[in-house]
Amino acid sequence: MARRAYWKGHLRLSLVNISVELYTATSSAGRIGLHQIHKPSGKRIHYEKVVDGIGPVDHDEIVKGFETSKDEYVILEPEELDEIKLESKRTIDLVQFVEACEIDPRYFEKPYYVIPTDDDVAAEGFTVIREALRKTKMVGLGQMAVRGRDYVVAIKPCGDGLLLETLRFADEVKESDTIFHDIPDIKPDKEMMDLASELIERKMAPFKADAFRSQYAKALKALIKEKKDAGAVSEDTSADDRGAGGGKVIDLMEALKKSVASAKGTKAKKRPAKPKPKSKSKSKSSEAA
Repeated sequence: MARRAYWKGHLRLSLVNISVELYTATSSAGRIGLHQIHKPSGKRIHYEKVVDGIGPVDHDEIVKGFETSKDEYVILEPEELDEIKLESKRTIDLVQFVEACEIDPRYFEKPYYVIPTDDDVAAEGFTVIREALRKTKMVGLGQMAVRGRDYVVAIKPCGDGLLLETLRFADEVKESDTIFHDIPDIKPDKEMMDLASELIERKMAPFKADAFRSQYAKALKALIKEKKDAGAVSEDTSADDRGAGGGKVIDLMEALKKSVASAKGTKAKKRPAKPKPKSKSKSKSSEAA
């Protein structure tokens, strides 16, 4: 199946303007979709759009609205929404550069791969921008408009290409203080801190995404296959890890000591040297416009 670009346009850095294409970097192929089924008939359930006291309604009678108070809405006609849609901007201007660590992970939304079009000039400019970002260890910020709305984007090197990530705006991220304010302010015990730190060091390893597999997806696939092949499911009475971690750990110190002891065979890695303090940047991803 031929790949299809999500977006085509230009990436611009000052006077450098190159033609690029965006491709979605995620896949839903690994997810197993389940439908709601009417068990007596075995048929799939569909949903009707209904209005209280009226019943089913025609599609052309449906509009969008914003709730101002209970059961009161500002009605927005389709043509009114069309008028405020942003024209798809075919250029992403890199207007600001920040260190990757300056962008709070909560702002990242969706990743896309960026490649140059099949053009020698575009490929050369693309390579220059990619390697300049890699050399300076910076992330480029800009904005793009697609499908009627605008996005803040962050662009950084990714292998032979670039990775563009759409970012949430500042008002789309909840403040953590309101969630965390009930956490007790406890000074940790030094010995327990040392044990926890040793355990973390012993379990340090490079991140490899394929080292983690969804046990739920595996079990669901097996269940579906068994139901399809035999029409029945046998009960699995073998021991598993479902009970692990279910009980409350009463003695934290003892648990840490046991964890460290079980990891003794793993060679502890040196902690990376702490970087020298530097002045903090006040740049925010939401300010890139």
